[in-house]
Amino acid sequence: MKFIVKLFPEITIKSKPVRKQFVKQLRSNIRKIIKRIDEGIEVIGLWDKIEVGLPEALIDRSDEVVEALERIPGIANILQVTEHTYSDFDDILEHTRAVYAPMIAGKTFVVRVKRAGKHDFKSTDVERYVGGGLLKLTEGKSVELRNPEVTVKLEIRDEKLYIIEKRFEGLGGFPLGSLDSVLSLISGGFDSTVSSFLTMRRGLRTHYCFFNLGGSAHEIGVKQVSLYLWERYGSSHKVKFITIPFEEVVAEILKSVHHSQMGVVLKRMMLRAASQVAENMSVQALVTGESIAQVSSQTLTNLSVIDKVTDTLVLRPLVTMDKPEIIRISAEIGTEDFAKTMPEYCGVISDRPTTRAKLDKIVREEERFDFSVLDKAVEELVAVNIDQVMDSVVTVDDVEIVSTPAVSDVIVDIRHPDEAERKPLHLTNNEIVHIPFFELMSKTQEIDLSKRYLLYCDKGTMSQLHASHLKGQGFDNVLVYKG
Repeated sequence: MKFIVKLFPEITIKSKPVRKQFVKQLRSNIRKIIKRIDEGIEVIGLWDKIEVGLPEALIDRSDEVVEALERIPGIANILQVTEHTYSDFDDILEHTRAVYAPMIAGKTFVVRVKRAGKHDFKSTDVERYVGGGLLKLTEGKSVELRNPEVTVKLEIRDEKLYIIEKRFEGLGGFPLGSLDSVLSLISGGFDSTVSSFLTMRRGLRTHYCFFNLGGSAHEIGVKQVSLYLWERYGSSHKVKFITIPFEEVVAEILKSVHHSQMGVVLKRMMLRAASQVAENMSVQALVTGESIAQVSSQTLTNLSVIDKVTDTLVLRPLVTMDKPEIIRISAEIGTEDFAKTMPEYCGVISDRPTTRAKLDKIVREEERFDFSVLDKAVEELVAVNIDQVMDSVVTVDDVEIVSTPAVSDVIVDIRHPDEAERKPLHLTNNEIVHIPFFELMSKTQEIDLSKRYLLYCDKGTMSQLHASHLKGQGFDNVLVYKG
């Protein structure tokens, strides 16, 4: 069995040296991935296609080969073919009848031929001869040039006949590794996973950078979806997964920056940190999942102010996409289920956020920020190879969720003070203490082991993350209140 891999059309219009380079890279990528199925599979690179040959003993693994090829960037489509030699039109007809007779029985059909090389006949000559022969020698209903039920596809290249049995659509784009590297700022949601996929499909070797704002549960989720993306669409090249602890940076922003400017300042801090990482890795650009006006920080004015913090190029593949389109792509590439269940950071980072940030005002706000906190976060980053990313995962402990607290339970409201003030928590029978989430870990020495503490936040995610973290440190008396 043989598969003919067709190049993405944009590759074929490149100059001869560039096209040669792209085909060489694609052939190498295919070999790396296909050889994992079986070393006996043959991959041959040609000027306008790549051939993948399965020995007879491996035909039962053809579905695995197709599935792997469908996920390799740079491929337009994959044709499953049988290869024959021929001496005349009768040979072509007989070979074609052997394959297509069952497919066209009782159906309308048309014969389409593509030809390359020097021949004393035209493609239309073959189409007419084979079409008439199939109509006479099989149970095909009729030849229908427009809207046939079955299209009989043949390719003739010099003295070889290829009968196309099936066609599978490829991923498109450019071969991974044929272009530069980028660093994707990934949060695990719909936007960042889709933007990461799009850069991979375009041939950009995509590393992952995660800013941990909310504990180990979020980090585990992002690592899982990043590993999935790499294994499915980019495993021909090793990349890095970088975690930057940003909880203290968030805490410093919440303490030092006016609430309306927090979102823009946080994005600028992320770009500062990511730019340092990119420079150290010799990476050419950063990638974000931002889309114009999707949220308040993503106006053109705000994005311009955000970008001014770095000289590193920032790519935004989703910049003009709407949310339904992004979710549709997420479903197609398999990240939708990850994104739907990804923990959300429920600490309010900006109250009544600005949509028209002014650079001078942002700079003044940042003058109150202690940049040693940001430097410390970058110094404490953890970088691992993506194929080892789950080896470093510490499983999040399950924590009990309480809906009706006991009278002796102490409720710890971990929301930001502004949020707690706007929507006060009222309980008749319980003591309520307010410790913002960004101060919680520094207060562990005050925990009374004889009491039971229930952490509270609006969505319940942040409280679960911190309760899990405390449980991992031995505080089994810390649970979650979700009223």
